[in-house]
Amino acid sequence: MPGIGTLVNIATIFLGSLIGVFFNKLIPQKVKDTVIQGVGLAVILIGLSGAIRSNVFVDINNNFKLDSQYTLTLILSLVIGGAVGEIIDIEAHLDSFAKKFEQKLSFSGSFAQGFVTATLVFCVGAMAIVGSLEDGISHNPDTLIAKATLDGISSMIFSSTLGIGVMFSIFPVGIYQGLITFLAAFIAPFLTDAVIAQMSLVGSMLIFCIGLNMLNISKLKVGNLLPAIFMPPIFDLVLRLIK
Repeated sequence: MPGIGTLVNIATIFLGSLIGVFFNKLIPQKVKDTVIQGVGLAVILIGLSGAIRSNVFVDINNNFKLDSQYTLTLILSLVIGGAVGEIIDIEAHLDSFAKKFEQKLSFSGSFAQGFVTATLVFCVGAMAIVGSLEDGISHNPDTLIAKATLDGISSMIFSSTLGIGVMFSIFPVGIYQGLITFLAAFIAPFLTDAVIAQMSLVGSMLIFCIGLNMLNISKLKVGNLLPAIFMPPIFDLVLRLIK
């Protein structure tokens, strides 16, 4: 059944968050601060490794080499996508959504940070896109189930330091992956291996930026950069029309 992968993903985030929230009450604040710094460093590494992997190719001698062929696409995606996101002000909408829950349910002040951070981390990776496409086209949820395992562990760590806001990321994750799964048959022809690699590169850079924010090195509006992920297929479509 299409969509089962996303349902499993939501369930693991929910359960992982429950476990993390339980430990959140037992962990001293100074320990939480150190743990979140460690998580931030790990997120930076994940982002960098993903970006590098997207630019690796194998030459005729079967040697792995780095290539900068997607650098221009990355720059244009971040610039144009960032401009679109800033006009829409996606991050402000995410914050507003989180603060409504925060006020109505009397959650702590870290709710919005946990919600926004978890939403971005769980949505911007290539596994969310590729897995949802596979689930929608071939009804194969394996990639999303693998992602669900990783997200479940991550949600435990995030919620143990950032609180219950992480749990509520199940709503944007469900909508995002559910839409891709539902529209998979229509959008799959436009997502070639090269386009997916470019989307993965952009997504990895956004994950890197999330890590910088978690370490308080920067205050980048990563939410407003989300449209950048969807710029590569648009560029590819424009090039096809021109040709």
